[in-house]
Amino acid sequence: MSLSFREKLIHQEQLVGTIVTLPAPAVAELLSQIGFDWLFIDAEHAPLSPADVQTLLQAAKPTPCLVRIPELNGRAVKQVLDSGAAGIIAPMVNTAVSAAQIVQWAKYPPVGTRSVGIARAQGYGQRFQEYVANANDETAVVVQIEHIDAVHNIAAIVAVPGVDAIFLGPYDLSASLGKPGRVQDAEVTNAITHVEHICREVNMPMGIFGMRGEGLRPFIQRGYSLLTVGIDTVLL
Repeated sequence: MSLSFREKLIHQEQLVGTIVTLPAPAVAELLSQIGFDWLFIDAEHAPLSPADVQTLLQAAKPTPCLVRIPELNGRAVKQVLDSGAAGIIAPMVNTAVSAAQIVQWAKYPPVGTRSVGIARAQGYGQRFQEYVANANDETAVVVQIEHIDAVHNIAAIVAVPGVDAIFLGPYDLSASLGKPGRVQDAEVTNAITHVEHICREVNMPMGIFGMRGEGLRPFIQRGYSLLTVGIDTVLL
């Protein structure tokens, strides 16, 4: 039996994807066919509506997709999961309380508070029982560490049950330190090193974005397994 995307993530298999920002199904379809393990659909920075996200998920099938939600709220989580995402990426998660709330929104009772409905993920009702029975085990929850407050709270964040991986955001992290874009600054790299140390201590999977594969090699050597290379607008 094949592993779900979440199981591969937890086992720290190397998973290489790219970022999708364009509301163009053909682009997502093409990217899904060239060998990526997953796609990162960015509904935070790209002007993607919930309908756009669902269309991209349909086009990308069967490649698993994680959707970065536009903001931290239960409706956003519910909509992308009901549309068929393999999981969510939650931006700017700075505290354990926020991380725990994200997990609650992403999981059905009794684990969480996700509302039970009938949509694409449930096969429009045809796979309802199967989906609901397996969703909590198969839905990936990734939180972004991209603020110095999150760095200070990283030990508590990764201790939250249901957080499956962290995804580092060096650029927002540098901005939170008053040094936007200066990702090689010692204060920024020291913060990243601290996050890596805590994650390795508890065997928490780590992810990061790179524009080119060679730029990711140092991170792979340091234990990162959830990776994205490039972005659709640049690849085109």
